[in-house]
Amino acid sequence: MRFLKLRRPGWLAGIALAAGAGVMLCLVNSCSTTDRTVVVPLQIEGATFVGDKVCADCHAEITRVFPASPHARLTIDNGGTPGQYGCESCHGPASKHVAMGGRGGLDKFIINPGKDPQACFQCHLEVEAEFNLPQHHPVPEGKMNCVQCHDPHGMDIMKPAGGLALSRLNETCAQCHREQTKPVIYEHPAMREGCTTCHNPHGSINPELLVARDSNLCLRCHAQIPGPGANGRIFIGHRDHTSSLSFGTCWTSGCHTAVHGSNVHPVLLY
Repeated sequence: MRFLKLRRPGWLAGIALAAGAGVMLCLVNSCSTTDRTVVVPLQIEGATFVGDKVCADCHAEITRVFPASPHARLTIDNGGTPGQYGCESCHGPASKHVAMGGRGGLDKFIINPGKDPQACFQCHLEVEAEFNLPQHHPVPEGKMNCVQCHDPHGMDIMKPAGGLALSRLNETCAQCHREQTKPVIYEHPAMREGCTTCHNPHGSINPELLVARDSNLCLRCHAQIPGPGANGRIFIGHRDHTSSLSFGTCWTSGCHTAVHGSNVHPVLLY
């Protein structure tokens, strides 16, 4: 029986080349390659797309302000494809909805992102991923919806210039989190920048939807510097915190427990 003899250097080079090509192929076709994502138009059984002008007949107030919404500025390749832009890209084909007129049962033949976030997740894939993190607002569970915090149509003239972000920052959060957003005598300056300075509203791996764990969150703003003479002493805000750092986070160590603001002490004590 004859065996095929391979020269070792050439054989190893061939394996290395094949492995390299395999890695490149995996990277190019990775599930995280966002520019290869295919968004399929929303479907309602038996319904067809009718276009934005038909929607305007009944929803004049919404279509009047909609051009101010970032959703209205959405442009894609082959934008002439039905259901890829405008009202029906979020609400699905509307022919059956239109045919019902004012006869009731309209909700059966239209997709309402206010009740089902899957319409939003069609495009906002990274947000859907965040809602699958251990700590998240109960949107997937159906106890909240996207439009409670976001303005999809552009009707809120007070929203930030950035677009669809939280319509009124702290005011939006205050609808549910009243204790944390109530007026106080000594406010936490971070509250002026908005709740999202410390919290990720969609989801986080940290408790309370925090963007960072333990005292690392506070140290993003409150610089930690060595004490005079480099004696190992740590100062934060011109105060010696060396002994306090071992007690836990800034708000659980019995110190700055009123992290959202205090009525009794300027360093946020209850």
